[in-house]
Amino acid sequence: MTDYPAAVMDMLGPAQNRYTDPAAWDRLHAELGIELPPDYRAIVDAFAPIQINGHLYLSHPATERWNLGQDIRSKITSWSEVPWDDLDLDADEDPRQLFGLDELSFGTHNGLWPIASTDRGETIFLIAAPDTPRLLVNYDETWAEHRMSFAEWLYRYLIGEDMSGPNSAAFYPGPVRLQHLPMSADERPEPWYGPERGM
Repeated sequence: MTDYPAAVMDMLGPAQNRYTDPAAWDRLHAELGIELPPDYRAIVDAFAPIQINGHLYLSHPATERWNLGQDIRSKITSWSEVPWDDLDLDADEDPRQLFGLDELSFGTHNGLWPIASTDRGETIFLIAAPDTPRLLVNYDETWAEHRMSFAEWLYRYLIGEDMSGPNSAAFYPGPVRLQHLPMSADERPEPWYGPERGM
């Protein structure tokens, strides 16, 4: 069985842990009322704030810019303003019907929590209530469900599987491209690459 956190780290390279701060995670969890999964926290601590392979953004709870708590709250507000009951959605567009959700809520105990996003318009949501990991991804008016950990989702995303719905792969051969997100208005971080991965 694949150790997905280790497999992701093998692709991304040595952890940098620039902003590791357990107290920041404690504050975020207390504020949200949920605890984000350990594999997600480890990847975020190792690299975030970061852009991965030119598309995927991860924020961090200990930074002022690209702050994970602010990002989650902002996205919860935006998604909560969508009038889901008033939309004329087909069955394959309505996440309630697709995934058997009693209601569609964001930032609630049984709701969806936006934990990552891309510049292609994808939002990756965690459903925190179940015992088994469950992610929902919204992309271009489609939804995809993945009953797996964030680390497994990220691994499959990086090897080019359709992790946001049909024909959604964003595969780039060679090492994974990483770029720190700017921590000030005049900072221009240079990209770098993870180890060779034979792809």
